[in-house]
Amino acid sequence: MRELRRLLSYMGPYRRDLVIGGLLVLVETAFELVIPVLMADLIDVGVENRDLHYIVFKGVQMGICALLALVTGLLYARFAARAAYGWGARIREAQYEKVQNYAFSNLDRFESASLVTRMTTDVTVLQNAVNGGLRPLVRSPVMLVMGLWLSFWMNARLALIFVVTAPILGLILLLVVRKVAPMYGRLQKAMDGLNNVVQEGLTAIRAVKAFVRGEYEEEKFQAVNRELMDTSQRTFHFAVLNLPAFQFTMYTAIVLILWFGGGMILNSSLQVGELTGFLSYVLQVMNSFMMISNVFLLLTRSLASAHRIAQVLDEEPALTDPAEPVGEVPDGSVDFEGVSFKYHADAREYALAGVELHIRAGQTVGILGGTGSAKTTLVQLIPRLYDATEGAVKVGGHNVKEYDLTTLRDAVGIVLQKNVLFSGTVRENLQWGDPDADDEQLWAACRAACADEFLERMPDGLDTDLGQGGVNVSGGQKQRLCIARALLKRPKILIFDDSTSAVDTATEGKIRAALARLTGVTKIIIAQRITSVMHTDLIVILEDGRIHATGTHQQLLEHDPIYQEIYASQMKGGEERG
Repeated sequence: MRELRRLLSYMGPYRRDLVIGGLLVLVETAFELVIPVLMADLIDVGVENRDLHYIVFKGVQMGICALLALVTGLLYARFAARAAYGWGARIREAQYEKVQNYAFSNLDRFESASLVTRMTTDVTVLQNAVNGGLRPLVRSPVMLVMGLWLSFWMNARLALIFVVTAPILGLILLLVVRKVAPMYGRLQKAMDGLNNVVQEGLTAIRAVKAFVRGEYEEEKFQAVNRELMDTSQRTFHFAVLNLPAFQFTMYTAIVLILWFGGGMILNSSLQVGELTGFLSYVLQVMNSFMMISNVFLLLTRSLASAHRIAQVLDEEPALTDPAEPVGEVPDGSVDFEGVSFKYHADAREYALAGVELHIRAGQTVGILGGTGSAKTTLVQLIPRLYDATEGAVKVGGHNVKEYDLTTLRDAVGIVLQKNVLFSGTVRENLQWGDPDADDEQLWAACRAACADEFLERMPDGLDTDLGQGGVNVSGGQKQRLCIARALLKRPKILIFDDSTSAVDTATEGKIRAALARLTGVTKIIIAQRITSVMHTDLIVILEDGRIHATGTHQQLLEHDPIYQEIYASQMKGGEERG
């Protein structure tokens, strides 16, 4: 409940709409409660005395009350919708903003599909709770109290029937709510599982078709879909029990009232109009119980969704700015001083251990190593995508933890191992590097990355639509566009994480030559091919998260066996090993 109250703080300007909606419900309820009293007078006075003027007068009063109730109901619907959907939009914005502030270590705790569900389905549950629950939440207690009071005022003996039937209905509804409450959490987790499979299947649809695994993916989907179906059926199987419980209690009460009320009419101790009005209050009181039970069910499901949303909002970003951050990166020097790192605090092994490395500003450094040697992990510590577990990473002579995160990351351009392009045009993607770049600057960056070769053949050039995730270009073209985007940042440190693996050696040579002309920029190149790093100022060989050797191409070729083996396998075709 605390989490739901906290989320209500995001109502902001829509709190006024919520309050107005609640007041309109009170007014609507008051008009509806007056109608049975007017109807009783119409029958007992107007019909009994055959007074047509009195009947018309009371009929007009009832019509006015009904019309006013309709108008206030329509106005309530407008204000409730504004409050519900405005609140939902603010919660989604808060979640999305929070996720943008997450470090990689925070994102590791949430699956992407789960975050999507929390921003969509869970928020929709909260919106429905307000949109569909505010009216009965305000109306039901008022109708219950007023209906009971008016029924006792009309006939206290008949009203005693409520004393017997109402607790029975309340007990049944309580048991239903207690049974259903924990099932809503499992329902949302099943939704996470379905979204995860759908997301993976659609993202990797080309691989699925290439390996002819369509049937396997269909079976996976059927499994999670069936689990969601079964969970939903179990949940709502119990949730809908409140309706038959309500109907059983209501009809029992009506039968008892008609039985005893009929006897009282025969004994002349009750009038027909009073019994008719009393039955109206019976329906109102029972309906209020029914609405209260629905509110509890909505509230129960809302609590499960509120808990999941609160987990996103309560997650503290692992990386934060210092109280007095350094506002500028002096140069592109990089120093690793006794750096060790592991992804989880309870992990047994370090991904990086005891790294000592010093890179001068403007130097070009190549990093080689086998798969799993932590090459990517090493460079991710420079823009502080992760924090070192032990030791210090320094950029421009300052510990990266001393910088404002935006300042540090603006000074570091990184081309990720997994190339990421966004829906939109080439121009829009390149301007991630520099939003103010003009066509001349964009083409200059494309020429340096050899992206102009294919862009010039496209009829729309820079305005070519890339499709979702850049599906309209090849892997090598993606890499070159990502390199151009990084160059537009004009950073002090450029990191290439195996970012030319999908281009041919001739194109790679042109890109390498263009990079060599960049002065005053520290360049760190992670590669699998010796040709990508052999001309660098320094080559670092990583093995199992440790620095195995450093030196120039010639030095390593003369003295390091691992480098000699790599060189022999790549440059001589492995002749020495047959």
